[in-house]
Amino acid sequence: MGAAGVDAVQLREKDLPAGSLAEVGRRIAAVLESRVMLLVNGRVDVALAIGAAGVHLPSRGLPVARLRRRFPSLVIGASTHRLEEVAAAAEAGADYVTFGPVYAPTSKTSALAPVGLEGLARAASLGIPVLALGGITLDRLAEVAAAGAAGVAAIGAFQPPRDPREFVGQAHRHFATREARGAVRS
Repeated sequence: MGAAGVDAVQLREKDLPAGSLAEVGRRIAAVLESRVMLLVNGRVDVALAIGAAGVHLPSRGLPVARLRRRFPSLVIGASTHRLEEVAAAAEAGADYVTFGPVYAPTSKTSALAPVGLEGLARAASLGIPVLALGGITLDRLAEVAAAGAAGVAAIGAFQPPRDPREFVGQAHRHFATREARGAVRS
């Protein structure tokens, strides 16, 4: 874990061509601490080209099993929204999943109904580290940790005018005891 308490940064830019995305990825990698993983959203080609730790696959992205067979040491995460998807990602060899939305997202609109803490607890019981996603705020960190999440993935929590250091510090305090259970290959 990096000094700030961040385990990974996900480069999630859907509209850039590969070359531009790779350049952004290289710039991000240059400022990250060596213990912080860089994950590229949906673009295994870019992840490999820039030496990122891994790739995060959208729910309708490349098949986890195919990537796991081809790139056994690559960290592979998968977006999931239903318990069946969590179980399938675990079976296929994903290292972790994001699951949600747990609450209504604060950074965008979503057609998906929130799964709530009960849904999160069920997902967390399926044997793969689950990162809670959707509507994650500073005052919700304790309850998603108590529901069994290995950590959180957030966008809205980092958008101005919020101070990301406070959120990261609080998240680190809530999830530090879950490190061994929620660890992914690095």
